[in-house]
Amino acid sequence: MEDILSRLKSGPVIVADGAMGTMLQEAGLPAGMSPESWLLENPDPVRAVHRAYVEAGADLILTCTFGGTQTRLERAGLSERVAEINQRAVEITREAAGDRAYVAGDVGPLGQFLAPLGKITNEQAVEIFAEQAAALA
Repeated sequence: MEDILSRLKSGPVIVADGAMGTMLQEAGLPAGMSPESWLLENPDPVRAVHRAYVEAGADLILTCTFGGTQTRLERAGLSERVAEINQRAVEITREAAGDRAYVAGDVGPLGQFLAPLGKITNEQAVEIFAEQAAALA
């Protein structure tokens, strides 16, 4: 596969995948459960959604980690498993993409307000995002 920077500079537009959460709900993700926690016990449906996007022509597949920060995983009692969950999501995405699509880490919002509206400082936010980014790398 062509280096992504070369492709971005000279190739056609890179098409990314679409809604992961919606597709996982159709595949059996229970209402209210985070996709990030569900993928640990149900990697096959996650992989199948990624593959469907590759088959549909997506050039770039995002990991199933939009809610993969410590603050978001805390809601499911999984705040100590940030690295494990994000790394597993990368593995699943790479398996599905093969050499047909680029894989990118998906980092979503913290799910909490920063100070002064919330309790998280800018420094803490940087640490939280850095933890997820390191696990995705």
